Amino acid sequence: MTHHHGAPADPSRSPRISTAGQTGRFGGPAAPRPHTDAELAAVIGLLTSGRPRVETVVIGHGRDDVSRATARAFAEAWQARGGVVLGQVDWPEDAASWLRPARRLTAQTPDAWVIAADVLGFAQLARRLRHSTDFDPARTVAFAALDDPRLPALAGPGTLDGLRGATADGGTWDIHDGWITSRRRTESSG
Repeated sequence: MTHHHGAPADPSRSPRISTAGQTGRFGGPAAPRPHTDAELAAVIGLLTSGRPRVETVVIGHGRDDVSRATARAFAEAWQARGGVVLGQVDWPEDAASWLRPARRLTAQTPDAWVIAADVLGFAQLARRLRHSTDFDPARTVAFAALDDPRLPALAGPGTLDGLRGATADGGTWDIHDGWITSRRRTESSG
């Protein structure tokens, strides 16, 4: 099953992001939920199913406990299958400047970036990544916490086009033209 959510961002406005009073997609806090085994497998599948082959990654994650645990679980799984983690970079949800974590995330030249973070913190970092580094969202895979209709608009027009990710049930999602398209896993797909 495929469905789209989100709305194209208005290119004439740069969103101001505030975490005060924000709630998550399902009405709870805007913090990521713990990853699932199916989600972790889908992230690895997105990294290993395409060409060119992905061997090296840099992992970016928020500083909350769930994002840290997800990043750690991914690193262990990736290395267990022979992949190389060139580094891990974390960032706060609010920062005076996003330049330092953006530069640290892109300092090496990985085959791909893997992101485990909340929507608000990553949206702010993503704008700096696109404007100040060689970050490419098409070489980036994220966990289900970023499958949120607010993300494209919060990050800004075109900032994350090409970003792909996994859903908690092992499906996938991607961002194009300001829209997130989710493909939920079905029994027939695995």
